[in-house]
Amino acid sequence: MQTEKVYALDFDGVICDSAIETSITGWKAARLLWPKMPADISDDIVDQFKLVRPALETGFEAILIVRLLFEGVSPESLLTDFSHKMDSIVRRDQLDPAYLKQLFGEVRDNWIKDDLQHWLAMNPLFEDVNKTLKSIEPSKCYIITTKQERFVHQILNANNIVLDPERVFGLDRNLSKQQVLADLQQRYPENAIIFVEDRLPTLINVINDQQLSKVELYFADWGYSTQQDKNSVNDLNINSINLTELSKL
Repeated sequence: MQTEKVYALDFDGVICDSAIETSITGWKAARLLWPKMPADISDDIVDQFKLVRPALETGFEAILIVRLLFEGVSPESLLTDFSHKMDSIVRRDQLDPAYLKQLFGEVRDNWIKDDLQHWLAMNPLFEDVNKTLKSIEPSKCYIITTKQERFVHQILNANNIVLDPERVFGLDRNLSKQQVLADLQQRYPENAIIFVEDRLPTLINVINDQQLSKVELYFADWGYSTQQDKNSVNDLNINSINLTELSKL
């Protein structure tokens, strides 16, 4: 008898291609902290942000990334020393990460309120992901993300994807992805847990957590990752899949 599957999917970089929207939101928020920045983000900084996007773990870091790019810090430098660069600008400008999280969410909320269609247009789903999500039994599908849940629901609803609120684990819950996966394992002891994620450090954290040894890991190669990440996957116990293969899991 085939084991039933429970799907745990990351959102940004697996379901939603949100890099442009994240960079614009980061810029809008950064202008509130550094008012002398230009009104609009340049295409060049958006392109640079896309290169740095694999390092971003939580949305508010976009504020710091676009500021440092504006100051002339290169994408390569940010990728090489990301955590230190983030900590340094927080200390230098006496920023409060809790406030940055709040600010990032509020800026998004205002954008949605002022121009929902433009915001949604900047958050397209990856090709064929809509069809794949609709093919999964809703009771066996979960989203585990560092995005705030209200934004996930906005995007899903706009694409006619119905998922109960208790199946979206976002930034609001203050739970690590490992904690959520451990809870799903307890909830579905007889099922295979399929975890699809584009961020390699997150997958490595799961590998290093012995209580999650039964979780099946899949690296989304269409998401936000560096070539080094893609090369490293081959040396780890992680399956690398493309968008076509996602629909066949």
